[in-house]
Amino acid sequence: MSAILFGSIGTIADTSELQRQAFNQAFKTHELGWHWSREEYLTMLEKSGGQRRIADYADFTGQLVDVEAIHRSKSKFFQRSLNPFQVSPRSGVVETIQEAKRVGLKLALVTTTSQENISLLIEALHPSIQVADFDLIVNASSIKHPKPDKAAYTFALEKLGEKSDDCIAIEDNLDGVEAAIAAGLECVAFPGENTSHHDFKEAHHRVDRLNFDQLQRFLLSKSIAHGIQ
Repeated sequence: MSAILFGSIGTIADTSELQRQAFNQAFKTHELGWHWSREEYLTMLEKSGGQRRIADYADFTGQLVDVEAIHRSKSKFFQRSLNPFQVSPRSGVVETIQEAKRVGLKLALVTTTSQENISLLIEALHPSIQVADFDLIVNASSIKHPKPDKAAYTFALEKLGEKSDDCIAIEDNLDGVEAAIAAGLECVAFPGENTSHHDFKEAHHRVDRLNFDQLQRFLLSKSIAHGIQ
């Protein structure tokens, strides 16, 4: 194993409920009369993209809305919630990062969210997780096509100078899993609280806690299987 690729900010800190609350605050600000319950929001998380969720819901309700303006408001509310009192590293993430760095592996954060969201989250997680921990951070401006397109991962592999067979991807949503597999990566589903009910059957593995030694075994098993074939 030469690199670990974290596929979203949700793989290092569970921010899903903060996102839902930010959407509802934005809806109130824009006087839409919308409110996404947790149960309703869970079904929306099967697809990535906040703007797409807003647009799809507007179509469902038959309303014409300014999707970009609503999403900008949502982003502002979400970013205000990114503080040490509301976010913390997910189980095993800090230890996995520390061990990977200790043995000289590369680390990447391969997201399609904004750089501002990434920066604010990592600032809130400091000093447990820092920008300097990552050899590469991919954000929404890095690529043209968001997940489930494989573009974010192929971009990351090229920038890292690594082959997909030597790397492992950590994902917390279905679109991310699809993107990682399309890029030829061994993919570990690491669902958060709001995606734990999703069917991650396409992922090669599923875990509730990250463990560095286990990630190594996953990739070793893949290599052995390919050698046998």
